[in-house]
Amino acid sequence: MNQDERRRYLITELLKENPRYNEIEIPTDIEEQKTLLRGLMNIRMAAPMTGEFENIQNEYLKECLNEKGIVHIEDLEPVKEGIYLWKGDITRLATDAVVNAANSEMTGCYQPNHDCIDNCIHTYAGIQLRNFCQELMDELKNIYGKFYEEQTGIAKITPAYNLPCKYVIHTVGPVVKDGNLTAEHEELLRSCYVSCLDIAELNELESIALCCVSTGTYMFPEERAAQIAVETVNEFKESKQSKMKIIFNVYRQEDYQAYKAILG
Repeated sequence: MNQDERRRYLITELLKENPRYNEIEIPTDIEEQKTLLRGLMNIRMAAPMTGEFENIQNEYLKECLNEKGIVHIEDLEPVKEGIYLWKGDITRLATDAVVNAANSEMTGCYQPNHDCIDNCIHTYAGIQLRNFCQELMDELKNIYGKFYEEQTGIAKITPAYNLPCKYVIHTVGPVVKDGNLTAEHEELLRSCYVSCLDIAELNELESIALCCVSTGTYMFPEERAAQIAVETVNEFKESKQSKMKIIFNVYRQEDYQAYKAILG
């Protein structure tokens, strides 16, 4: 099976899952097919999949990664010992872990082809990640009640499946409404980074890529968010005497400029 055949197979199987999609025709244009497949993966609720589907999906995502190219820490230039700043797609990084800015449902972004990091990570990790996260949330709901949502400022670790990293660390950041940044927002954001670093250290990870939690859609000011992230990392490395390699991963130019101003 080549990549075109894999893509058509996956689209066909996903369309079969829901009678509402009976009238959708698979486009002939390759880019339109890619958009349709990603959208179908994004809106699919957590559910078992066949072994055949999983294997073909894994091969498809593996080839997608090969096309994008894997980025290793050795490819990056440190800004200081053990600290890196890299602007790019976090799903290309072959670190021990990457951080996902998750929502409180913890099962990924359901908006088709949305450009948020939550959507990207779940797309290229594969359907297995949503299924794993749903099982995790179901367990927590059994403990805390069926209306349980993940708390802001803590972290959970999961396998990374088809990503080049080993693990994904999910954290829910604070939402800043109407530009009204408070001390509580700042402490919650600091807690996000502390929780991610603590869980990485607990699992004896040697490298982690930190994303820009809460900026963008969650409206945390870029400059202050970057200050908190860098301060937290510096304090963590000093207090723990940690040798963990840390990448500040940014995607938007606004975030890159904020980190560049602080890190030099």
